[in-house]
Amino acid sequence: MKSRHLIAAASVALLLAACGGAPPRPDSVARNDYDGIKTYVSQLIRHEMNESQVTGLSIALVDDQRIVWAEGFGYADKERKQPASAQTIYRVGSISKLFTATAAMQLAEQKKLDIDRPLQNYLPEFSIQSRFPPTAAITPRNLMTHHSGLPRDFAKGMFTKNPVPFTQLVQELKSSDAAYPPNLTFSYSNVGVTLLGHAIQNVSGVPFADYIQRSVLQPLGMKDATMEPGPARSELMSKAYRRGELAEELPLRDVPAGGLNTSVVDLSHFLSMVFADGRTGTTQVLRPESVAEMLRPQNTEVPLDLNFHNGLGWMLSTLGSSTIENAGPVAHHAGAMLYFHSQMYALPEHKLGVIVLANSGTARRVVDHVATETLALALEAKSGIKQPKHAKVPAADPAWPTEQLQPYVGEYTTIAGFARISLDGNRLRADAFGRSFDLVPRSDGQLGVEYSLLGLFHIDLGTLGAIGFSRRSVAGHEVLVARAGSQEMLVGERVRPPADLGRWRQRLGTSVITNAGDDHTFVDGIALIEDHGFLLAELKMTDGPTSRIPLQIISDNEAVMLGPLADGGGTLRCAQTSDGERCVIAGYTLKRVAD
Repeated sequence: MKSRHLIAAASVALLLAACGGAPPRPDSVARNDYDGIKTYVSQLIRHEMNESQVTGLSIALVDDQRIVWAEGFGYADKERKQPASAQTIYRVGSISKLFTATAAMQLAEQKKLDIDRPLQNYLPEFSIQSRFPPTAAITPRNLMTHHSGLPRDFAKGMFTKNPVPFTQLVQELKSSDAAYPPNLTFSYSNVGVTLLGHAIQNVSGVPFADYIQRSVLQPLGMKDATMEPGPARSELMSKAYRRGELAEELPLRDVPAGGLNTSVVDLSHFLSMVFADGRTGTTQVLRPESVAEMLRPQNTEVPLDLNFHNGLGWMLSTLGSSTIENAGPVAHHAGAMLYFHSQMYALPEHKLGVIVLANSGTARRVVDHVATETLALALEAKSGIKQPKHAKVPAADPAWPTEQLQPYVGEYTTIAGFARISLDGNRLRADAFGRSFDLVPRSDGQLGVEYSLLGLFHIDLGTLGAIGFSRRSVAGHEVLVARAGSQEMLVGERVRPPADLGRWRQRLGTSVITNAGDDHTFVDGIALIEDHGFLLAELKMTDGPTSRIPLQIISDNEAVMLGPLADGGGTLRCAQTSDGERCVIAGYTLKRVAD
């Protein structure tokens, strides 16, 4: 999800510094010169694909009701030498959520679904445990804005060879725990959108995939698109790749959250519908007021969201290099499967949009960079609006005194895991992502991030280096805030170690998942460790660096793997069985093994 740009930025920043030979970006673009944009972006795509080992990629640029450019690069099937094209079908992941939200709004128009009534009105079997005081009920609006407080994922069985129907998820959640109270903060949840799909199926009386096909995809003219488990056209479906090698892309259980298979051409029809206030040709897919509501910021009254906004389905704020300035709202959504990545951006005021889809696990940064570069240049070609150049914010002069640095010292739970900020003389240092960074006071009152390889060679951190950080108190939380220009985003909260690890000290060490079955589990190993009094879960990721997540101890047998706030996240629960103690999180059973 695009709200997590910082996670990707931190992990790829060092790689960006090594990339060279990118084509020079044009200083200016003439009015309506889409051909010039095509020439430059084509060169950029080939460069980025080569640098990041991306096998196949397709792009479409949309100007209101017409596709001004659609093309494929590389291979949809490298082994058969089948090139990627504008018609190549990709698994687009979370872009699917926009289609689930569209279906919900159609039913709302028909008075069959009230998005502000409790979800249980439409999904009576839904319930979930919560350690929080009773608050307002979860509504379909909460699900579409990711303010339900539900966990991000129920990982067990999410990607597996033979997934159960997504409608079984509601039963699994009965013994699971809410991550936050509703409406506290933006907290991305695939679980929530999957439940919304279940409600749509109940209300419509039609299987979810069939409803989407008949009521959304077909009216939009998305002739090659399907919602799983409907079969995609095999001759158009792309293969999946991991670092240039053919990979196994497992089926997804949570279809409403990520089950759409489609092409850039078909997705262009969706953007054109949005630009036409819900109309496709002579068909009114959505009423204009429904389209406007989906694009309206929904969370302006949520203090912890700062000014990071989202609509119904759409994300409406960006941070760092993905920002398009002076163009009105930027509506967007990304998608990620095991080995597919996608990005879609729209400028509703200018009726411009771009879609980039790729078939490689290494393409996350590529699809976003290509999409934003293309859209920025297209905006200049259509309207003359040129993106401003931002000079690097200089260091503070004079330097901050020690007493101004001291309040930052401490430990934090962040969107990317555990971070520690310490004071070394008169310098702040942050240990995160397995590396140590300098935090340098800037003239704008923010802290900038700098990194030196081996303490000797300064590395340009790209997007991360341009973002400023500060700490403040918001709604009773001592939080870290990232800022780029006028855009802010909550990235973490100060945490303090428990008074005593208690029973959890006996659980320190390595554990294995005992019930993975045919699942893709994303982690190769899990260990509970103690670090300066903190209880941490150390996760060795299959396709990424080791991640450390702080745990908040609730009781001798319950602990919370914290997200960006210090009182919310997934619950780890332990209990004795006839075969020894077992701990469970997100449906997975962990058993401690000898170290």
